[in-house]
Order: sequence, then structure tokens, then C-alpha cells
Amino acid sequence: MLVLLAVAAIVQAATTTEVRPVQAQAAARAAHTPVGASFRAQQPSEPSTATLSRPGVPTMPAEVVPTGRSPVRVPILMYHYIRVNPDPGDRLGFNLSVTPADFRLQMDWLYDNDYHPVDFDDLRAYLFENQSLPSRPVVLTFDDGYRDMYTTAFPILRVHQFKGVSYVVSGFLNSPNYLTTEMVQEMEALGIQIGAHTVSHADLTRISAASLHSEVFDSKAALEAVVGHAVLDFCYPSGKFNDAVISAVQAAGFLTATTTQPGVAHSAGDRFTWSRVRVSGGESLEELITDLGEPEPAVKETPANAPAPRGLRWKVTFPLQLPLPTPEEGSPVEGLIP
Repeated sequence: MLVLLAVAAIVQAATTTEVRPVQAQAAARAAHTPVGASFRAQQPSEPSTATLSRPGVPTMPAEVVPTGRSPVRVPILMYHYIRVNPDPGDRLGFNLSVTPADFRLQMDWLYDNDYHPVDFDDLRAYLFENQSLPSRPVVLTFDDGYRDMYTTAFPILRVHQFKGVSYVVSGFLNSPNYLTTEMVQEMEALGIQIGAHTVSHADLTRISAASLHSEVFDSKAALEAVVGHAVLDFCYPSGKFNDAVISAVQAAGFLTATTTQPGVAHSAGDRFTWSRVRVSGGESLEELITDLGEPEPAVKETPANAPAPRGLRWKVTFPLQLPLPTPEEGSPVEGLIP
């Protein structure tokens, strides 16, 4: 398994540096400390289910999205590459590439504005099991299984203690510039939900019935062999689906599927065509904030409506700066529009 290089720096920052008010974080972010291409932000040795209070910030009652709302507004953000696009002339690559600096800024904004990343288990528990959601819930999804999900996005998510969902193309595992099985296993063990994105990123609406069955069923089986448990979430390549595709996804045993259609409201009834918010390369933070829309109204938490423990949310003051990625080798999905 790859070993992320900044263990000591992150752990030291998390254990010896006080958690500061949000206003003080901006100055810390301005100073950049180079680190290696990979590193691990460790979990605290004694995780807490409480949110750490910030000095100078009044302690307010936690809020939750109470049960019983359908549809419920939970933006599902759609990312692809987290990198600097290596070819300035590649407009498709540029549109699919959010730079590490922009991604870090977006995650900082979500944290500073009290958004709570959840995964599809959480959303299903809300819709089917009468469990509340934390206030301002959001799902962070990453399509295709690019290696920069592990080397770049994952460490930033760990610093913020954010969950995420990685939609993996099973046939691309262990290929150059894609995730390895060991990376998938490590991320899954540390809070990244794994979803299926077919075997070969095929347009499922233009292949034979036999090929459709293989792309859907075999991708599920392959990923389940990697993570050791059921994989329940699917993503249509390029957002292409029809009734036959939905039927195949349901028959395979998936419980949700996401599209590229825009929107933020979801219900149990449309769980195989859930919409998402595309995060494109070069878009401003203000554009992303607008796309998120108004948060689902929340209420003060009580013992009766408290959500299940979802892990500690804490922010260290270690200034994170990731190196620019080197130009990548050819991608098996170049020319496709994920």
C-alpha cells in the first residue's frame, strides 16, 4: 500500500495546534508548505462524536434536518480530476479538472459555512429508516477513479474530516493514473464510499443487452471483491441511461444511481435518477455557492431527532499545499464526456 508522506506534520498539527476561529484560518491558508505527492491525515486516536467548539465563537445547539421531508435538498457535487490540466489546449480536460488550490478553497468554504458531507448510506437512512441528517448536508462524488482522487482530493478531505464517494470504473483499476486496489481499500476504510461506474465507462444506452448486463453486474462484483462488502451505488457513464439501463441497475442490486442532470432535491422515488451539481474547472467559488442553492431548513437538535454519530469535524491549522501534478499518460476515457 502506498504510504502518504506527511503523517508526522499533520498529526503534530492536529495534536499540538489549537483549533482557531474561522476568521484566523485565512491567514494560515496564505502560507503554503510544500509536501510530497501523497500523505495521510490520521484520525485522532480517540474519535469524538461532538463538534469541537472554536474559541471566540458562541456554542450553539446543533441543528439537523428532521425526518419526513421528501424531496429533501441535499446537493450531490460531481467532481472528476483534481489536478492542474496538463494540456492547456484540451478544453474537455480543463472543464473536468478542478485545481488542487480551488478544491481546497471549496472544501474550506464548506467547512467554514457548516456544511456536513454525508454519503449515500446517510441519505438512504434519512429516506427509508427515519433517521435525521446533519444540517446543510452535501454529498461529494468523484467520477472515474482517477489516481488524483487518492493523492490529492483524499488528503484534503481527511484534513477536513469529510466523507466522500468515489465512483470507480472497475476495469481501469491498477492502470496508470487510476486508483489501485490498495488505494480503494484504504480510502474505503477511512470514510470514502465506493460506488460502481461500469467496467469500461461504456455508453450503456448503445450496447447490447449482454454487454449491458456485464458492464453493470460485473462492475459490482469486481468492486465488492475489493472492498469485501456490498456496493450499492451506481453512476451512469456520461449520464447516459434509459429504461433498460435503469432496469439492469435495479436487477444487479444497486439501491441508488446518479446522473449528470442538474438539481439538488432528491426523494426515494427517483433514487435511480438522482441529479447532481457539476463542479467544472475554472468556475469561481461564487458560482459553486450559487449552484448549491438554499440549504434545506434545519431545526435544533434534540435527543429525539439527533442523527447517528457521523464522526468528528475538526480543522487543523496546518497550511496544506499540494504539488502540481506531472502531465499524465493517456487516459482510457479520453474523448468521452463523463
